[in-house]
Amino acid sequence: MRLLVFCLLLTSFSALAQPAAKPRRIWLDTDIMIGMKDKTAREVDDAIALIMALQHPDKVELVGISTVTYADYAYAVTQKLLGWYNQTGRRIPVYKGSDTAKDAGVENDATRAMAKALRAEKMPILAIGPVTNVATLVKNHPELIPQIEEVVVCAARTPGLPFKPGLGKLSVGDYNFETDPESFRILFESGVKVVLSGYECSVYTFLGKTDIDFLNNKHTADKWVYDRLRPWQLFNQQLFGVDGFVPWDTTPLGYLTHPNYFTYYRDIPVRINTRANDTGAGGTKPYLEVSYDYRDTKWRAIYAYKTLPGFEEIVIDDLKKASARQR
Repeated sequence: MRLLVFCLLLTSFSALAQPAAKPRRIWLDTDIMIGMKDKTAREVDDAIALIMALQHPDKVELVGISTVTYADYAYAVTQKLLGWYNQTGRRIPVYKGSDTAKDAGVENDATRAMAKALRAEKMPILAIGPVTNVATLVKNHPELIPQIEEVVVCAARTPGLPFKPGLGKLSVGDYNFETDPESFRILFESGVKVVLSGYECSVYTFLGKTDIDFLNNKHTADKWVYDRLRPWQLFNQQLFGVDGFVPWDTTPLGYLTHPNYFTYYRDIPVRINTRANDTGAGGTKPYLEVSYDYRDTKWRAIYAYKTLPGFEEIVIDDLKKASARQR
Protein backbone atom coordinates (compact mmCIF):
# COMPACT_ATOMS: atom_id res chain seq x y z
CA MET A 1 0.00 0.00 0.00
CA ARG A 2 2.82 2.38 0.89
CA LEU A 3 4.50 1.56 -2.40
CA LEU A 4 1.28 2.35 -4.28
CA VAL A 5 0.93 5.71 -2.50
CA PHE A 6 4.59 6.51 -3.21
CA CYS A 7 4.13 5.70 -6.91
CA LEU A 8 1.04 7.90 -7.13
CA LEU A 9 2.85 10.78 -5.46
CA LEU A 10 5.83 10.34 -7.75
CA THR A 11 3.55 10.40 -10.78
CA SER A 12 1.86 13.59 -9.53
CA PHE A 13 5.18 15.33 -8.88
CA SER A 14 6.45 14.29 -12.34
CA ALA A 15 3.36 15.79 -13.96
CA LEU A 16 3.85 19.02 -12.04
CA ALA A 17 7.50 19.13 -13.05
CA GLN A 18 6.71 18.98 -16.76
CA PRO A 19 7.23 22.39 -18.39
CA ALA A 20 4.12 23.94 -19.89
CA ALA A 21 3.87 23.54 -23.65
CA LYS A 22 4.83 26.67 -25.50
CA PRO A 23 2.19 28.30 -27.71
CA ARG A 24 2.54 27.80 -31.44
CA ARG A 25 3.78 30.96 -33.06
CA ILE A 26 1.59 31.53 -36.12
CA TRP A 27 1.02 34.04 -38.89
CA LEU A 28 -2.58 35.14 -39.55
CA ASP A 29 -3.59 36.13 -43.09
CA THR A 30 -7.16 37.46 -43.19
CA ASP A 31 -9.75 39.15 -45.40
CA ILE A 32 -11.38 40.74 -42.36
CA MET A 33 -14.19 43.11 -43.34
CA ILE A 34 -16.47 43.40 -40.30
CA GLY A 35 -18.27 46.75 -40.31
CA MET A 36 -17.20 47.76 -43.81
CA LYS A 37 -19.78 50.06 -45.37
CA ASP A 38 -21.81 48.35 -48.07
CA LYS A 39 -25.40 47.92 -49.22
CA THR A 40 -25.68 44.92 -46.89
CA ALA A 41 -23.93 43.75 -43.73
CA ARG A 42 -20.47 42.28 -44.26
CA GLU A 43 -19.23 38.97 -42.90
CA VAL A 44 -17.91 38.89 -39.36
CA ASP A 45 -16.23 35.50 -38.91
CA ASP A 46 -12.65 36.73 -39.45
CA ALA A 47 -13.14 39.18 -36.60
CA ILE A 48 -14.47 36.45 -34.32
CA ALA A 49 -11.51 34.23 -35.20
CA LEU A 50 -9.10 37.07 -34.36
CA ILE A 51 -10.80 37.77 -31.02
CA MET A 52 -10.73 34.04 -30.22
CA ALA A 53 -7.03 33.72 -31.04
CA LEU A 54 -6.29 36.52 -28.59
CA GLN A 55 -8.03 34.54 -25.82
CA HIS A 56 -5.61 31.62 -26.15
CA PRO A 57 -2.08 33.00 -25.68
CA ASP A 58 -1.18 29.61 -24.14
CA LYS A 59 -1.99 27.90 -27.45
CA VAL A 60 -1.18 30.39 -30.23
CA GLU A 61 0.96 33.49 -30.43
CA LEU A 62 0.32 35.82 -33.36
CA VAL A 63 3.68 36.75 -34.88
CA GLY A 64 2.01 39.06 -37.39
CA ILE A 65 -1.22 39.69 -39.26
CA SER A 66 -1.59 40.36 -42.98
CA THR A 67 -4.67 41.50 -44.85
CA VAL A 68 -6.02 40.44 -48.23
CA THR A 69 -8.72 42.30 -50.21
CA TYR A 70 -9.93 45.75 -49.13
CA ALA A 71 -6.46 46.08 -47.61
CA ASP A 72 -6.81 49.62 -46.26
CA TYR A 73 -10.09 48.96 -44.45
CA ALA A 74 -8.87 45.57 -43.24
CA TYR A 75 -5.72 47.16 -41.83
CA ALA A 76 -7.71 49.83 -39.95
CA VAL A 77 -10.32 47.49 -38.49
CA THR A 78 -7.69 44.96 -37.43
CA GLN A 79 -5.83 47.69 -35.55
CA LYS A 80 -9.12 48.71 -33.93
CA LEU A 81 -9.86 45.18 -32.72
CA LEU A 82 -6.31 44.68 -31.48
CA GLY A 83 -6.55 47.94 -29.55
CA TRP A 84 -9.63 46.64 -27.79
CA TYR A 85 -9.01 42.93 -27.36
CA ASN A 86 -5.27 42.34 -27.40
CA GLN A 87 -4.56 41.69 -23.72
CA THR A 88 -1.36 39.73 -24.36
CA GLY A 89 0.96 42.65 -23.60
CA ARG A 90 2.63 42.13 -26.97
CA ARG A 91 2.46 44.41 -29.98
CA ILE A 92 1.17 42.44 -32.95
CA PRO A 93 2.19 44.07 -36.24
CA VAL A 94 -0.32 44.33 -39.11
CA TYR A 95 0.63 44.53 -42.80
CA LYS A 96 -1.37 45.37 -45.91
CA GLY A 97 -1.43 42.63 -48.51
CA SER A 98 -3.09 42.15 -51.89
CA ASP A 99 -5.95 44.59 -52.33
CA THR A 100 -7.64 42.62 -55.11
CA ALA A 101 -6.75 38.93 -54.60
CA LYS A 102 -6.00 38.91 -58.33
CA ASP A 103 -2.26 39.59 -58.34
CA ALA A 104 -0.44 36.48 -57.14
CA GLY A 105 3.29 36.98 -57.55
CA VAL A 106 3.21 40.74 -56.90
CA GLU A 107 5.09 41.55 -53.70
CA ASN A 108 3.49 43.76 -51.08
CA ASP A 109 4.11 44.78 -47.47
CA ALA A 110 2.44 41.61 -46.20
CA THR A 111 4.44 39.16 -48.31
CA ARG A 112 7.70 40.90 -47.46
CA ALA A 113 6.87 40.76 -43.75
CA MET A 114 5.86 37.09 -43.93
CA ALA A 115 9.11 36.27 -45.73
CA LYS A 116 11.15 38.07 -43.09
CA ALA A 117 9.32 36.24 -40.29
CA LEU A 118 9.83 32.85 -41.93
CA ARG A 119 13.53 33.47 -42.42
CA ALA A 120 13.75 33.83 -38.65
CA GLU A 121 11.69 30.76 -37.67
CA LYS A 122 9.41 27.99 -38.85
CA MET A 123 5.70 28.55 -38.30
CA PRO A 124 2.23 27.72 -39.63
CA ILE A 125 0.17 30.23 -41.62
CA LEU A 126 -3.53 30.52 -40.79
CA ALA A 127 -5.04 31.82 -44.05
CA ILE A 128 -8.75 32.56 -43.58
CA GLY A 129 -9.30 34.51 -46.79
CA PRO A 130 -8.20 34.09 -50.40
CA VAL A 131 -4.62 32.74 -50.35
CA THR A 132 -3.15 35.36 -52.70
CA ASN A 133 -0.54 36.59 -50.23
CA VAL A 134 0.56 33.07 -49.35
CA ALA A 135 0.76 32.08 -53.03
CA THR A 136 2.93 35.13 -53.72
CA LEU A 137 5.20 34.08 -50.86
CA VAL A 138 5.74 30.50 -52.09
CA LYS A 139 5.98 31.56 -55.73
CA ASN A 140 8.60 34.27 -55.14
CA HIS A 141 10.45 32.62 -52.26
CA PRO A 142 10.46 28.85 -52.81
CA GLU A 143 13.46 28.58 -50.50
CA LEU A 144 11.11 29.48 -47.62
CA ILE A 145 8.65 26.64 -48.26
CA PRO A 146 10.44 24.34 -45.75
CA GLN A 147 9.94 27.08 -43.14
CA ILE A 148 6.13 26.87 -43.47
CA GLU A 149 4.95 24.15 -41.08
CA GLU A 150 1.49 24.13 -42.68
CA VAL A 151 -1.03 26.45 -44.28
CA VAL A 152 -4.46 26.17 -42.66
CA VAL A 153 -7.20 27.35 -45.02
CA CYS A 154 -10.97 27.84 -44.92
CA ALA A 155 -11.93 26.22 -48.23
CA ALA A 156 -12.75 23.03 -50.19
CA ARG A 157 -15.47 20.38 -50.21
CA THR A 158 -16.14 16.72 -50.89
CA PRO A 159 -17.60 16.04 -54.39
CA GLY A 160 -21.27 16.84 -54.78
CA LEU A 161 -21.56 18.77 -51.52
CA PRO A 162 -23.72 21.88 -52.00
CA PHE A 163 -23.07 24.91 -49.83
CA LYS A 164 -26.61 25.54 -48.55
CA PRO A 165 -26.55 27.11 -45.07
CA GLY A 166 -29.59 27.34 -42.84
CA LEU A 167 -32.80 26.01 -44.37
CA GLY A 168 -31.13 25.21 -47.68
CA LYS A 169 -32.92 28.01 -49.52
CA LEU A 170 -29.83 29.24 -51.36
CA SER A 171 -26.53 27.83 -52.60
CA VAL A 172 -23.41 29.91 -52.03
CA GLY A 173 -19.92 29.57 -53.40
CA ASP A 174 -16.63 28.54 -51.83
CA TYR A 175 -15.67 32.19 -51.52
CA ASN A 176 -12.02 31.98 -50.49
CA PHE A 177 -11.22 29.50 -53.25
CA GLU A 178 -13.40 30.96 -55.98
CA THR A 179 -12.05 34.47 -55.45
CA ASP A 180 -8.56 33.32 -56.49
CA PRO A 181 -8.38 29.70 -57.73
CA GLU A 182 -4.97 30.24 -59.32
CA SER A 183 -3.39 30.99 -55.95
CA PHE A 184 -4.67 27.68 -54.60
CA ARG A 185 -3.09 25.97 -57.60
CA ILE A 186 0.23 27.69 -56.81
CA LEU A 187 -0.08 26.65 -53.17
CA PHE A 188 -0.66 22.97 -53.88
CA GLU A 189 1.95 22.83 -56.64
CA SER A 190 4.53 24.15 -54.16
CA GLY A 191 4.21 20.98 -52.08
CA VAL A 192 3.61 22.85 -48.82
CA LYS A 193 1.50 21.01 -46.22
CA VAL A 194 -2.12 22.20 -46.45
CA VAL A 195 -4.97 21.79 -43.97
CA LEU A 196 -8.49 22.47 -45.28
CA SER A 197 -11.44 23.32 -43.04
CA GLY A 198 -14.37 24.86 -44.87
CA TYR A 199 -18.15 24.70 -45.14
CA GLU A 200 -18.53 20.99 -44.43
CA CYS A 201 -16.77 21.30 -41.08
CA SER A 202 -17.91 24.75 -40.01
CA VAL A 203 -21.63 24.34 -40.65
CA TYR A 204 -21.99 22.47 -37.35
CA THR A 205 -21.33 25.71 -35.46
CA PHE A 206 -24.06 28.35 -35.29
CA LEU A 207 -24.38 31.64 -33.41
CA GLY A 208 -27.95 32.77 -32.84
CA LYS A 209 -29.28 35.99 -31.33
CA THR A 210 -29.22 34.81 -27.73
CA ASP A 211 -25.62 33.65 -28.12
CA ILE A 212 -24.37 37.22 -28.59
CA ASP A 213 -26.80 39.25 -26.45
CA PHE A 214 -24.15 39.66 -23.74
CA LEU A 215 -22.15 41.87 -26.14
CA ASN A 216 -24.98 44.42 -26.20
CA ASN A 217 -23.61 46.31 -23.21
CA LYS A 218 -22.15 49.68 -22.24
CA HIS A 219 -18.55 48.88 -23.22
CA THR A 220 -17.45 50.54 -26.46
CA ALA A 221 -15.68 47.51 -27.94
CA ASP A 222 -18.42 44.99 -27.19
CA LYS A 223 -21.16 47.33 -28.37
CA TRP A 224 -19.30 48.04 -31.62
CA VAL A 225 -18.90 44.31 -32.28
CA TYR A 226 -22.51 43.56 -31.36
CA ASP A 227 -23.76 46.29 -33.70
CA ARG A 228 -21.96 44.47 -36.57
CA LEU A 229 -22.83 40.90 -35.58
CA ARG A 230 -26.56 41.52 -35.19
CA PRO A 231 -27.10 42.92 -38.72
CA TRP A 232 -25.11 39.97 -40.10
CA GLN A 233 -27.47 37.59 -38.28
CA LEU A 234 -30.49 39.36 -39.76
CA PHE A 235 -28.93 39.34 -43.24
CA ASN A 236 -28.40 35.59 -42.89
CA GLN A 237 -32.05 35.22 -41.88
CA GLN A 238 -33.05 37.03 -45.04
CA LEU A 239 -30.83 34.82 -47.22
CA PHE A 240 -30.97 31.44 -45.50
CA GLY A 241 -34.09 31.53 -43.31
CA VAL A 242 -32.30 31.41 -39.94
CA ASP A 243 -31.66 34.22 -37.46
CA GLY A 244 -27.98 33.62 -36.90
CA PHE A 245 -24.82 32.68 -38.77
CA VAL A 246 -22.04 30.15 -39.10
CA PRO A 247 -18.67 31.61 -37.99
CA TRP A 248 -16.78 29.82 -40.76
CA ASP A 249 -13.24 30.92 -39.94
CA THR A 250 -13.36 29.70 -36.36
CA THR A 251 -12.78 26.06 -37.38
CA PRO A 252 -9.43 26.64 -39.17
CA LEU A 253 -8.34 28.48 -36.03
CA GLY A 254 -9.75 25.61 -33.98
CA TYR A 255 -7.46 23.19 -35.79
CA LEU A 256 -4.57 25.08 -34.18
CA THR A 257 -6.11 25.71 -30.74
CA HIS A 258 -8.47 22.76 -30.18
CA PRO A 259 -7.59 20.07 -32.76
CA ASN A 260 -9.41 17.29 -30.90
CA TYR A 261 -12.78 18.90 -31.59
CA PHE A 262 -12.70 17.90 -35.26
CA THR A 263 -12.60 14.75 -37.36
CA TYR A 264 -10.28 14.56 -40.35
CA TYR A 265 -9.49 12.86 -43.61
CA ARG A 266 -5.70 12.67 -43.66
CA ASP A 267 -3.49 12.60 -46.73
CA ILE A 268 -6.58 12.92 -48.92
CA PRO A 269 -6.09 13.71 -52.62
CA VAL A 270 -7.13 17.19 -53.78
CA ARG A 271 -8.17 18.31 -57.24
CA ILE A 272 -9.62 21.38 -58.96
CA ASN A 273 -12.58 20.28 -61.06
CA THR A 274 -14.76 22.29 -63.43
CA ARG A 275 -18.48 21.65 -63.11
CA ALA A 276 -21.80 23.40 -63.63
CA ASN A 277 -22.22 26.43 -61.40
CA ASP A 278 -24.43 25.41 -58.46
CA THR A 279 -25.25 28.95 -57.31
CA GLY A 280 -27.77 29.68 -60.06
CA ALA A 281 -25.43 31.97 -61.98
CA GLY A 282 -25.26 29.67 -65.00
CA GLY A 283 -22.22 28.39 -66.83
CA THR A 284 -19.43 26.50 -65.13
CA LYS A 285 -16.99 27.21 -62.33
CA PRO A 286 -14.01 25.57 -60.61
CA TYR A 287 -14.46 23.47 -57.47
CA LEU A 288 -11.73 22.64 -54.95
CA GLU A 289 -12.58 19.05 -54.03
CA VAL A 290 -11.11 16.23 -51.97
CA SER A 291 -11.65 12.49 -52.45
CA TYR A 292 -9.73 9.28 -51.91
CA ASP A 293 -11.03 8.28 -55.36
CA TYR A 294 -8.79 10.89 -57.02
CA ARG A 295 -5.79 8.78 -58.03
CA ASP A 296 -4.47 11.09 -60.76
CA THR A 297 -3.32 14.00 -58.58
CA LYS A 298 -0.22 14.50 -56.45
CA TRP A 299 -1.93 17.16 -54.31
CA ARG A 300 -2.67 16.07 -50.76
CA ALA A 301 -4.18 17.69 -47.68
CA ILE A 302 -5.61 17.16 -44.23
CA TYR A 303 -9.35 17.79 -44.53
CA ALA A 304 -11.47 18.60 -41.47
CA TYR A 305 -14.98 17.43 -42.25
CA LYS A 306 -16.87 17.52 -38.95
CA THR A 307 -16.94 19.66 -35.81
CA LEU A 308 -17.57 17.71 -32.62
CA PRO A 309 -19.95 18.81 -29.84
CA GLY A 310 -18.49 21.44 -27.54
CA PHE A 311 -16.67 23.63 -30.04
CA GLU A 312 -19.60 26.02 -30.43
CA GLU A 313 -19.49 26.58 -26.67
CA ILE A 314 -15.76 27.36 -26.95
CA VAL A 315 -16.51 30.07 -29.52
CA ILE A 316 -19.15 31.66 -27.28
CA ASP A 317 -17.03 31.34 -24.14
CA ASP A 318 -14.08 33.02 -25.88
CA LEU A 319 -16.26 35.96 -26.83
CA LYS A 320 -17.45 36.15 -23.23
CA LYS A 321 -13.86 36.10 -21.97
CA ALA A 322 -12.97 38.92 -24.34
CA SER A 323 -16.00 40.88 -23.15
CA ALA A 324 -15.19 40.32 -19.47
CA ARG A 325 -11.70 41.73 -19.99
CA GLN A 326 -13.23 45.02 -21.14
CA ARG A 327 -14.58 45.62 -17.63
